[in-house]
Amino acid sequence: MIKLGLVGEGIAKSQSPDLHKRLGASLGVSVRYDLVDSLGIADFDFPCAIQRLRDEGYRGTNVTFPFKEKAAKLADICGEGVRRVGTANTLLFDEQGLRAENTDYTGFISAYRHSFGRQPAGDVLLIGAGGVGRAVACALGELSASCIHILERDSQRADMLCRDLNAMGITAQCVSPEQAQRELPNWHGVVNCSPIGHINHPGCPINTAGLGAQHWVFDAVYIPAHTELLNAAYQAGAKTLSGVDLFVFQGVDAFRFFTKGRIACEQIDPHVIPLRTHYIEQLVSPRADSVP
Repeated sequence: MIKLGLVGEGIAKSQSPDLHKRLGASLGVSVRYDLVDSLGIADFDFPCAIQRLRDEGYRGTNVTFPFKEKAAKLADICGEGVRRVGTANTLLFDEQGLRAENTDYTGFISAYRHSFGRQPAGDVLLIGAGGVGRAVACALGELSASCIHILERDSQRADMLCRDLNAMGITAQCVSPEQAQRELPNWHGVVNCSPIGHINHPGCPINTAGLGAQHWVFDAVYIPAHTELLNAAYQAGAKTLSGVDLFVFQGVDAFRFFTKGRIACEQIDPHVIPLRTHYIEQLVSPRADSVP
């Protein structure tokens, strides 16, 4: 049995246990996946929680809000995604030390290449410069983005991401809503990493009048699977990538990380698309009281 976990705040309805158990079952591997929820614990000690999992024989753990930065700092060995993004969402207990990876970063690259092949990302409008936005922006740098145009209500956060991306050699600039609407027809990609479109934050993050068949569109929101932005993109003839894709591919990348040296990648690959199909069917029209 492989013992895995998830450490975060307010994670009771996470779909990660289901995803990893399904992956394990499809490969004939028994997986135990436990939640360590800090919600309501005023003195929650993240390093101690990680050490306790290690002491209890866990292979590794996923990490989510608000501990991703702490996870990166705690690690002895950091993967490329962690070095670029500055946060970690996956920790592996290894003989050489605590290894960290950011599978939002690697998962987006995997999902993009699965859907769009080697098509360069081009000029991309990025909506939202938070944690997921930062990971996806760094991934876009690996996907030949010409320029990342950052649209973010928090100007300080937008400026920080813009500065960090440019320091990595990824061309980026901050844009206003008016500029984004004006220039959208000339750009290639639209990426929503804001919560707008989620079942609890309904709506569309931009005016979609400028969308066309020349665009590819990704929405990190996956509850519901078909957001207003993705529906508008589909109607406009654009190529689309769902937040479900990121959820599945980042989870698969984490599972690969956890089972490295035990399960070959080619054994895992055939199960990715059936999992994607399963979660899209589950999350097309979720009920508010069943949001994962």
